[in-house]
Amino acid sequence: MKIVTSQQMMEIDQRAAEAGIATEFLMENAGREVARETRKFVDYIAAKNILVFAGPRNNGGDALVAARYLDEWGAKVSVYLLSDRTRQDKNLALAKQQEIPLHFASKDQRCTKLKNLLSSAEIVIDGILGTGRSRPIEGVFKDALGRINQEKLKRPDMTIVAVDIPTGLNADTGEVDHSCPHADLTVTLGLPKPGLYNFPGAERAGRVVIADIGIPLELSHDIQTELLTDKWARSALPARPAGANKGTFGRLLAVVGSENYIGAAYLACMGAARVGVGVVTLSTAKSLQPILASKLTEVTYAPLPESDKGLLPDKASAAILGMFPFYRVVLMGCGLGQHPHTKDFVKNVLSGLPEKPPVMVLDADALNILSEIPRWWKKLPSATVVTPHAGEMARLLGISIEEVQRNRLEICRKAALQWQKTVVLKGAFTVIAEPGGKVRISSAANAGLASAGTGDVLAGAIAGLAAQGIPLFDAAALGVYLHAAAGEMVKHEMGDAGMLATDLLPVLPKAIKGLKGR
Repeated sequence: MKIVTSQQMMEIDQRAAEAGIATEFLMENAGREVARETRKFVDYIAAKNILVFAGPRNNGGDALVAARYLDEWGAKVSVYLLSDRTRQDKNLALAKQQEIPLHFASKDQRCTKLKNLLSSAEIVIDGILGTGRSRPIEGVFKDALGRINQEKLKRPDMTIVAVDIPTGLNADTGEVDHSCPHADLTVTLGLPKPGLYNFPGAERAGRVVIADIGIPLELSHDIQTELLTDKWARSALPARPAGANKGTFGRLLAVVGSENYIGAAYLACMGAARVGVGVVTLSTAKSLQPILASKLTEVTYAPLPESDKGLLPDKASAAILGMFPFYRVVLMGCGLGQHPHTKDFVKNVLSGLPEKPPVMVLDADALNILSEIPRWWKKLPSATVVTPHAGEMARLLGISIEEVQRNRLEICRKAALQWQKTVVLKGAFTVIAEPGGKVRISSAANAGLASAGTGDVLAGAIAGLAAQGIPLFDAAALGVYLHAAAGEMVKHEMGDAGMLATDLLPVLPKAIKGLKGR
């Protein structure tokens, strides 16, 4: 499913009009879907007091349509108009015809009527300003939002439903005006907006539902940003032919783990194994093999030479490079550490890559080492995935974490274009970008995944999928999707506090099975 900026949505609306799809038709569909999703969200709508705020232009029109449907379904609906609408406004006329009480902010100078309406409202529909807002909120709009927010603080059980986006949320970046309400439900219209999948906007949006309002899919064919969906993930799963052998599903070399991060090696290798890769070979310091062998019984081993001072950089890198021809993918970085000998080892490997190297998946410490190498991306093949979290991305780009988090989508897209690599910017609403400009966004934000080791599982899953031969961008996005799906399954069973990275491992195959069964 495409994700569109406010400008792109305006262009799609224009294309729809040129294709003969009337604005009135789309508005009717939009308002009806807002009403339907509101009824679904609260379970029972009859006799509930609903206050609909209608602003100018189309967002207010959508709200007026929603008011009409909610009234028909037995709710006690009142509409508070924050700006005058034209006499030709069909939706206003229909609301009057249906005898829905209409109240005008222009006639409520002391907000007496607004106070009374809000005090009894069980549901508030925010149809004040949509995606077209570009200036700070002020005047009557600011006053109304301030009163909505005050009432929500007094009565947290009052439900706020946003039409398209909460008023004051930047649809493109997720930045919010101070007045922006904390919606319980956002019914975004036609196509989702990127600001709903970046903080702080995501926190203000509450639960996001995407409503089909009748815009043909082909009108968004040129949009390069997509939301990960079940349908897409199902289509991206690698085939599992009945006559396969372990070689069919690829061979992965995992260069991971160190004395201080032994668990990272386990998590990365099992993350790969649990998404169906045929063979995983763990290459780590020789002294760690006996410890890991007791737990990692399904992997093969290629121990690296070391001394009492750590890895022997020259010999270890030569050993790794000698194994490259036998593997489709090399995963490097999870738990490697930052020992000087380890840094030399990684740098030796990257400077000695053969003309046709395997796919490289670089995570964690490998990325921190990369950040010390000028123009590091020139040393790596195009078939490389880098998987930074915000801090690692900031180091790689030489900017602040705040800059990264402010607009994760565009930062990730620009990095992939600059580096000509597939980039996975981890975190809530993980962003995946490929060198051609395409971006996919995960809709998942799970606090349970904010614990040590979950990133190692993700890196292993991405590498394991890539080893099965699916396109690199698909492998990265599918790894993110399955990792998030497993996290949601664990959260559903045990909550998001105390979730461990190891809890994800046995659930990854269940996430795959669940996709196949849908």
